[in-house]
Amino acid sequence: MSFAIIETGGKQYKVSTSNILKIEKLDAKKGETIKFKNVLLLNNNQITEIGNPSIEGASVEAKLLDNVKDRTILVFHKRRRKNSRKKNGHRQQHSKIQITKILAKGGKIIDEAKIVEKKKAVKETKKDIKKIVKK
Repeated sequence: MSFAIIETGGKQYKVSTSNILKIEKLDAKKGETIKFKNVLLLNNNQITEIGNPSIEGASVEAKLLDNVKDRTILVFHKRRRKNSRKKNGHRQQHSKIQITKILAKGGKIIDEAKIVEKKKAVKETKKDIKKIVKK
Protein backbone atom coordinates (compact mmCIF):
# COMPACT_ATOMS: atom_id res chain seq x y z
CA MET A 1 0.00 0.00 0.00
CA SER A 2 1.59 3.24 -1.10
CA PHE A 3 1.23 6.41 0.92
CA ALA A 4 2.59 9.93 1.25
CA ILE A 5 3.07 12.43 4.05
CA ILE A 6 1.94 15.95 3.16
CA GLU A 7 1.95 19.24 5.03
CA THR A 8 -0.95 21.67 4.91
CA GLY A 9 -2.31 24.19 7.39
CA GLY A 10 0.73 23.78 9.64
CA LYS A 11 0.01 20.08 10.18
CA GLN A 12 1.29 16.85 8.64
CA TYR A 13 -0.99 14.10 7.35
CA LYS A 14 -0.29 10.52 6.26
CA VAL A 15 -2.45 9.97 3.17
CA SER A 16 -3.19 7.19 0.73
CA THR A 17 -5.61 7.15 -2.18
CA SER A 18 -9.34 7.21 -1.42
CA ASN A 19 -8.73 8.59 2.11
CA ILE A 20 -11.15 11.25 3.33
CA LEU A 21 -9.56 13.88 5.58
CA LYS A 22 -10.64 16.93 7.57
CA ILE A 23 -7.99 19.63 7.15
CA GLU A 24 -7.79 23.37 7.82
CA LYS A 25 -10.21 25.35 5.64
CA LEU A 26 -9.06 25.93 2.06
CA ASP A 27 -10.25 28.74 -0.21
CA ALA A 28 -11.71 26.57 -2.97
CA LYS A 29 -15.14 25.62 -4.23
CA LYS A 30 -16.86 22.29 -3.72
CA GLY A 31 -15.78 19.72 -6.32
CA GLU A 32 -12.49 21.45 -7.25
CA THR A 33 -9.22 19.55 -7.56
CA ILE A 34 -6.49 20.66 -5.16
CA LYS A 35 -2.77 19.96 -5.53
CA PHE A 36 -0.54 19.63 -2.47
CA LYS A 37 3.07 20.23 -3.52
CA ASN A 38 4.61 20.10 -0.05
CA VAL A 39 5.21 16.31 0.03
CA LEU A 40 7.58 15.25 2.82
CA LEU A 41 7.73 11.48 2.18
CA LEU A 42 6.66 9.00 -0.52
CA ASN A 43 6.36 5.24 -0.09
CA ASN A 44 5.70 2.96 -3.07
CA ASN A 45 5.76 -0.55 -1.53
CA GLN A 46 9.38 -1.04 -2.72
CA ILE A 47 10.93 2.43 -2.51
CA THR A 48 10.72 5.04 0.24
CA GLU A 49 11.74 8.56 -0.71
CA ILE A 50 12.37 11.15 2.01
CA GLY A 51 12.46 14.87 1.26
CA ASN A 52 14.85 17.45 2.61
CA PRO A 53 12.50 19.12 3.74
CA SER A 54 10.18 18.28 0.82
CA ILE A 55 10.44 16.27 -2.40
CA GLU A 56 10.82 18.49 -5.46
CA GLY A 57 8.34 17.69 -8.23
CA ALA A 58 6.18 15.35 -6.15
CA SER A 59 2.55 16.20 -5.48
CA VAL A 60 -0.72 14.83 -4.16
CA GLU A 61 -4.06 15.58 -5.82
CA ALA A 62 -7.32 15.72 -3.91
CA LYS A 63 -10.94 16.56 -4.57
CA LEU A 64 -12.67 19.03 -2.24
CA LEU A 65 -15.84 17.37 -0.97
CA ASP A 66 -17.15 20.17 1.26
CA ASN A 67 -16.30 23.06 3.56
CA VAL A 68 -17.84 22.33 6.97
CA LYS A 69 -17.87 23.62 10.54
CA ASP A 70 -16.84 21.50 13.51
CA ARG A 71 -18.96 21.07 16.63
CA THR A 72 -19.22 23.97 19.09
CA ILE A 73 -16.53 24.29 21.74
CA LEU A 74 -17.58 26.33 24.76
CA VAL A 75 -15.09 28.82 26.22
CA PHE A 76 -16.08 29.75 29.78
CA HIS A 77 -14.17 32.19 32.00
CA LYS A 78 -15.11 32.67 35.64
CA ARG A 79 -13.42 34.78 38.27
CA ARG A 80 -14.35 33.33 41.62
CA ARG A 81 -15.86 35.54 44.29
CA LYS A 82 -16.05 38.46 41.82
CA ASN A 83 -19.45 37.65 40.24
CA SER A 84 -17.76 37.82 36.85
CA ARG A 85 -18.40 35.29 34.10
CA LYS A 86 -17.92 35.18 30.35
CA LYS A 87 -19.29 32.45 28.11
CA ASN A 88 -18.27 32.18 24.48
CA GLY A 89 -18.42 29.53 21.76
CA HIS A 90 -16.23 28.64 18.80
CA ARG A 91 -16.79 26.49 15.70
CA GLN A 92 -13.63 25.70 13.71
CA GLN A 93 -13.97 25.55 9.94
CA HIS A 94 -12.65 22.50 8.07
CA SER A 95 -12.40 21.28 4.51
CA LYS A 96 -13.27 17.66 3.73
CA ILE A 97 -11.06 16.28 0.97
CA GLN A 98 -10.64 12.93 -0.74
CA ILE A 99 -7.21 11.92 -2.04
CA THR A 100 -7.36 10.94 -5.72
CA LYS A 101 -3.72 10.67 -6.92
CA ILE A 102 -0.21 10.44 -5.52
CA LEU A 103 2.41 11.65 -8.00
CA ALA A 104 6.20 11.20 -7.78
CA LYS A 105 8.93 13.29 -9.42
CA GLY A 106 8.20 14.14 -13.03
CA GLY A 107 4.46 13.45 -12.69
CA LYS A 108 4.79 9.66 -12.51
CA ILE A 109 1.62 8.26 -10.93
CA ILE A 110 2.37 6.11 -7.88
CA ASP A 111 -1.23 5.42 -6.89
CA GLU A 112 -4.65 6.47 -8.18
CA ALA A 113 -8.11 6.12 -6.63
CA LYS A 114 -10.61 3.97 -8.44
CA ILE A 115 -13.80 5.97 -8.88
CA VAL A 116 -16.94 3.83 -8.78
CA GLU A 117 -20.23 5.34 -9.82
CA LYS A 118 -22.85 4.90 -7.12
CA LYS A 119 -25.77 4.17 -9.46
CA LYS A 120 -24.05 1.23 -11.14
CA ALA A 121 -22.92 -0.24 -7.83
CA VAL A 122 -26.46 -0.02 -6.41
CA LYS A 123 -27.96 -1.67 -9.50
CA GLU A 124 -25.42 -4.50 -9.32
CA THR A 125 -26.15 -5.17 -5.65
CA LYS A 126 -29.92 -5.24 -6.33
CA LYS A 127 -29.35 -7.81 -9.10
CA ASP A 128 -27.24 -9.92 -6.72
CA ILE A 129 -29.97 -9.79 -4.07
CA LYS A 130 -32.63 -10.89 -6.58
CA LYS A 131 -30.47 -13.85 -7.64
CA ILE A 132 -30.03 -14.93 -4.02
CA VAL A 133 -33.77 -14.61 -3.29
CA LYS A 134 -34.70 -16.72 -6.36
CA LYS A 135 -32.38 -19.54 -5.25
